[in-house]
Amino acid sequence: MKLPESYRNPISYLGTITAAIAFTTIVILIILTRFFNVGSVYFDLFTFIVVPCFFVSGLALISYGMFRTWKRKKHPDNRFPRIDLNIKKHRNAASAFIAISVVFVIMTIFGTSEAIQYSESVAFCGTICHSMNPEYTAYTHSPHARVKCAECHVGEGMDYFVKAKFSGMRQLYKTIINEFDKPIYTPITNLRPAAQTCEKCHWPQKFYTNNIRKEKYYLADSLNTEWNVVLDMKIGSSHQALGLIEGIHWHINPDIKIEYKANKKRDTIYWVKVINKRTKTETIFNDEEVSFTPDSLNNIETRQRDCMDCHNRPSHEFRSPSRYVNNLLAAQPKYAAIPWFKAAAMDALKVMNSTTDSCLNGINTKIIKYYQDQYPAVLKQYNKDIMAGIDAVKAEFSKNAFPEMKVNYSVYPRHIGHLESNGCFRCHNDNFKTTTGKKISKDCNLCHTIVSQGNPKSASYIGINGSLGFEHQGGEGWKDNECKMCHAEM
Repeated sequence: MKLPESYRNPISYLGTITAAIAFTTIVILIILTRFFNVGSVYFDLFTFIVVPCFFVSGLALISYGMFRTWKRKKHPDNRFPRIDLNIKKHRNAASAFIAISVVFVIMTIFGTSEAIQYSESVAFCGTICHSMNPEYTAYTHSPHARVKCAECHVGEGMDYFVKAKFSGMRQLYKTIINEFDKPIYTPITNLRPAAQTCEKCHWPQKFYTNNIRKEKYYLADSLNTEWNVVLDMKIGSSHQALGLIEGIHWHINPDIKIEYKANKKRDTIYWVKVINKRTKTETIFNDEEVSFTPDSLNNIETRQRDCMDCHNRPSHEFRSPSRYVNNLLAAQPKYAAIPWFKAAAMDALKVMNSTTDSCLNGINTKIIKYYQDQYPAVLKQYNKDIMAGIDAVKAEFSKNAFPEMKVNYSVYPRHIGHLESNGCFRCHNDNFKTTTGKKISKDCNLCHTIVSQGNPKSASYIGINGSLGFEHQGGEGWKDNECKMCHAEM
């Protein structure tokens, strides 16, 4: 088959070379990845996104070169070429064009499908887009580590798929030119509603009753004394048949709608409205300690409370030093057997530097110095275990703090509970009252009761329907202050 004269030009030749090389590369990469299991996450990136761009560019150059040559040399007065299938030369050209187009369309369909699947894969989201670490590292250690990123961040339907892709292109551009916030600002304002993502698995119609939760703490004393608290968490009602008429998940009762006004970070709430859909009644609570004129309050966005207002870190949680050191000692009792190890670790984690390497070196130096200055005999006796413990602390630090991105637990506090952030106390603080004096109570027993607490050897217990008074190891100051005032610094 003789190629048309218009093809004979440098631009079309360049396009042919580009397309041929790209096509050959695509075929080789597909064979390597699909049949020989060779490659990595970047293989798919090049196979279905980068190299096809060169292939399409090559075909575009061929077409442009042919049209340019035809326009200049043969038909300067005609806008488009004439096609007559009665002429053999034209039939041959049309046949070649159709054959190439069919192959191109098939490859495009296959490549587009693979590219879409790849662009929504965890590997792409976690190691290509979020290669800066915080989000992906936290995700891999979360309860949702086997849930694909796109299932929460995109969800079902074409509308959010298109929005996500356009948003992704903007974020990619910002990443390339290195113009993005450090840390990334939260909450994300355009995140899909929880009812369309979370509730695909966690459906509200499945009611949960109370749940026993055991918290294990270690005191910063010579013995790293273990102190346990066993809570009867009032997730729902006391019996499954009662549904969501009380308990923590009352907030998502289908018959109840809660609206609120808050600051942009949603960690300080100013106004709450509770709407009972059955009785058609509305109850408005205003914070007595916050003064707003009606106009200024109306200018603040009114949001409907959903899962994400409490479970705000479901897959990207950064734990505080107190939490991950306690968990480390619980998981590895040999470190709890090292005298003063909790105190040494917490002291080393107080001051952070600007880079991960300097922080890790600082942790190593501070723990060793702590023992050298105060307990040299302990350092000599437990040297091997202390060194292993230092490595374990550094590993936990690396999962929860990222100095280059200015990320740690205090930047992204979780609102479940009330130890390290306002959490529940954003509303349950005794300050929110109606005009008739009804208030949103701060009573801890609304959400949980303590059924056991203390050192395992001398713990106090009570029946499941009873409640123990809270014994705080730091004295009675907790009664007059918020928990985060101390625990956020530990």
